[in-house]
Amino acid sequence: MPEQRARKYHQDRVAETLREEIGAMIEGELSDPRISFAYVTQVLLNPGGKSALIYVAVDGGTEEEAKTIDGLMAARGYIRHELLERTGKKHVPDLTFHIDRSEKMKARIDELLGRQRRRQKEAPKE
Repeated sequence: MPEQRARKYHQDRVAETLREEIGAMIEGELSDPRISFAYVTQVLLNPGGKSALIYVAVDGGTEEEAKTIDGLMAARGYIRHELLERTGKKHVPDLTFHIDRSEKMKARIDELLGRQRRRQKEAPKE
């Protein structure tokens, strides 16, 4: 069991480092005009460490999201090269960028729950 905990701890540390470094690159170093204001919300590493899913939250509509993902996918090589230099690792995972829709989903669920609560309060008691 200790090996599994240590492996998970290591993966979490690597994922957090990737999140911080990629976030810093998105904020200041990438000059692609397609990339709008965005930030990295989560990094999920494959158990083998060969690939990583990067979830990005983008301010704007679906058009802005699509442009930002296109820009980030085009800059994957540069981002991987910079991560290799900054982290000093032998291997940097393959990066795949996705839109993080969790905040929008959470807001929608809260809205629906609020409607349900109001209906229950307004319903006449028999």
